[in-house]
Amino acid sequence: MRNISLFILLFFISFGIHGQSLLGAWEAFMTSDTGEKIRNVVIFSEGYQVSTWYEAGSGKFISTNGGLWKMEGNTVTETVEFDTENPDRVGAEVTFDVIIDMQLNEMWIVDNEMKWKRIDDGSPGALQGAWLMSGRVRNGEMQTRDTNRPRKTMKILSGTRFQWIAYNTETKQFMGTGGGSYTTIDGKYTENIEFFSRDDSRVGASLEFDFSLMDGSWHHKGFSSKGDPMHEIWSKRE
Repeated sequence: MRNISLFILLFFISFGIHGQSLLGAWEAFMTSDTGEKIRNVVIFSEGYQVSTWYEAGSGKFISTNGGLWKMEGNTVTETVEFDTENPDRVGAEVTFDVIIDMQLNEMWIVDNEMKWKRIDDGSPGALQGAWLMSGRVRNGEMQTRDTNRPRKTMKILSGTRFQWIAYNTETKQFMGTGGGSYTTIDGKYTENIEFFSRDDSRVGASLEFDFSLMDGSWHHKGFSSKGDPMHEIWSKRE
């Protein structure tokens, strides 16, 4: 069931609401067998998407998956880049048909009763899109990273939601992820962490960074969740 949300939203990117291409974030809720309220948040941009499940109360991470997509008619085809529940799907193409209700801003898949509601439409955050870590500045020196290599750190943002994912498309290894809500105000980028796969204790923390867009790259300066100084450079994923 958790993989379904990733594919449903891909239909909306092409079809859109009110005549416009839909960008942003969506959510759905379910109850686990033990009575826990589980939240699914899907963030998507042009061509790239991530879907993540975590406990709504504690922020305990459950699973994530995502990849590239294309669409013909009402049939969605996704090329999987990472999947914590089923790594063997990495590199595979998955296709299926979807149904949408544009008036209610809801979406679902045939023979599935679960529905997803829109959180935002890609605004107001200034960093909406899919980004790849492309470099760091250390001791005043630029260190670049080849974004075409299999080992990737990707960050996907809607207008209010963010998620980073570290993974390897060649080995199918998943290294970690974290996400939540964010704002971009007066040159300050603030993350409010709602889940963190490596350490649940960081849930609830807020981290503020300086950000700027220079020659199409996102410069991200501040301190990491561990308190270490950082200056990262992210490039828009094409």
